[in-house]
Amino acid sequence: MRQYSALPGNLSLPGLDGLMFNSDSGNNEVVETWQRFVQGLLGLLALVGALLMAHYYAPPETAGLERQVHELSSQVENLERQQSVSAAAVDEARGSIAYIYGIYHISGTAHGGRARVAGTGFVVAPGLLATNRHVAEPWYGDREVAEALRRGGVPVLEKLVAYFPGSPLPVKLETAALAEQGDLAVLHIEATAFTNKLRPLKISHTPTQVGEAVSVLAYPMGVTAMVAKSPAVVYERLASHPDDAETAGELAALSLIRPSATFGHIGDVSGDKLIYDAPTARGGSGGPVLNLRGEVVGVNSAYIDGFSGGTLGITSSELRPLIEAAKHAAVETAAVAQ
Repeated sequence: MRQYSALPGNLSLPGLDGLMFNSDSGNNEVVETWQRFVQGLLGLLALVGALLMAHYYAPPETAGLERQVHELSSQVENLERQQSVSAAAVDEARGSIAYIYGIYHISGTAHGGRARVAGTGFVVAPGLLATNRHVAEPWYGDREVAEALRRGGVPVLEKLVAYFPGSPLPVKLETAALAEQGDLAVLHIEATAFTNKLRPLKISHTPTQVGEAVSVLAYPMGVTAMVAKSPAVVYERLASHPDDAETAGELAALSLIRPSATFGHIGDVSGDKLIYDAPTARGGSGGPVLNLRGEVVGVNSAYIDGFSGGTLGITSSELRPLIEAAKHAAVETAAVAQ
């Protein structure tokens, strides 16, 4: 910053358009004017500096941060609420999900050996149970059996029963309706005091979205898995028993028939198929796929070996008309019986 001092005689200052001052008093007035100008300029610079310092050291605005915290808290609360709804829905649905056990053989051919079938089913209406067709008809989709049937073999279903949680006794199952295309079936449940109290699961009417959270309730690995997760004293006694109706009966008598729940998300929806990453295994066929509200969005059907995200189910939209067909058939059967 340049500095100017008072000098005797003539004084010419730049910026004053060549005005001349010829006296000492005039010089003093110019100096005072200049000093006031410099002081004003310094005051202005000090004010600007103070404003800059205040802006630099001022605390950040909190309105945006508070809004973000509020939104995040709302998301966490919503997620916790959804998880609690899902847990409650899964727990409520378990009593309506049955372990299905059957025995069949193919008569009239060399393939006539007996075979066992294990699967899962769930109550969809009073007296009706939904499952896969390959559980209701174990030979369905089996290429080896199909060849035996072409050679004149006849499939014979010797036994098909359901074990429900809380019941020590199995109940008989009979075919009510089979999907002409697709791996679905609806079965009649033997009417007993216990089965008459079973609560049907609600079928969803809302299209399933990719990314939606789901849970699968089923009996993967059948009796083997139920024995494995039983109390130690029971496991030691039943671990060497075969996977058959007798072992299932012992588990039922001990109230150890309970489905397992696995959780995942919808990876894709392709026509009548759902693809999700909730794990499953043999014995899980026919289990319900539930959304967070506990509604059935699909029927567990198969899995792609070696790919954890490749569990396949059939959409509930394919199941609804089959349920109606089974109800209609039941009405006609009752009318004929009367």
